[in-house]
Amino acid sequence: MEITPHKKFPGIFLFKNNLATKNLVPGKRVYEEQLFKHNGIEYREWISFRSKPAAAIKKGLNQFPLLEKMKVLYLGLASSTTASHFSDIVGKDGLIYGIEISERVLRDTLPVAKERENLVPLLANGRNPESYSWIEEVDLVYADIAIPDMTEVFIRNCEFFLKPKGFAMIAIKSRSIDVTQKPQIIYKNERKKLENKFNVVDFVTLEPLERDHGFFVCKAKS
Repeated sequence: MEITPHKKFPGIFLFKNNLATKNLVPGKRVYEEQLFKHNGIEYREWISFRSKPAAAIKKGLNQFPLLEKMKVLYLGLASSTTASHFSDIVGKDGLIYGIEISERVLRDTLPVAKERENLVPLLANGRNPESYSWIEEVDLVYADIAIPDMTEVFIRNCEFFLKPKGFAMIAIKSRSIDVTQKPQIIYKNERKKLENKFNVVDFVTLEPLERDHGFFVCKAKS
C-alpha cells in the first residue's frame, strides 16, 4: 500500500486520501483502525470520524502544532483513541498527560497506556488543575471535554501548564454549551473568550464528520 508524508504536518501520513500515523507499538491496535506496512514500517489508520483532530485535518486545517518529542496535556482522555495517535506522533521521547474524570473510562484505557510508555493517564477533574499541579510545563494543551464551561476549563489549564508561546487546541461541542443557539453563534462567543488569552491561528468546523463541532488552534500571547 502506497503511503506518503503529509505535506503540512510532520508525523502524519496519507494513504488513499486517509490519514495514518507510525505505530509506536507495532502489531497493536487501539480501536478498529487498520494496520499496514510500507517499506518495513507499520502504520495505523487515523479514522477521521472517530477523532476530532483527524476530522479537522481532513476539513482543511492549516495549523496542527503537534511534533515529535513534545510534552502534551490532554484534557478528556476518554478511551485514548485520539491520544494514541498523539502518542505515535510525539514518539518515545515525547510525553502525554491524559486527564480523565471517569474512573470506569480510565480503567478501560489503562491497557493502552501500559503498552505506550509516553502516555500517562490521570484520574482527575479538569476543573481542578490544582489537583495535578505537579505536572511539568507542556508544549501543547489539547481539550475535548463536552461540558458547558469547556473553554474556561481549557484556558485555566493553559494558565497553569502551557509554556510561554506554547500552542493549544480545543474541540468545541456547541450543543454542550447551549442547545438553543446556532453553532456559529457559539463558536463566535467562544472565540472571543479565547482571544483574551491567545492568538487564534486556525479554525474549522467538523461537519459532516462531527456534528456541531468547531476546532480551534491557538498560540499563547506570551
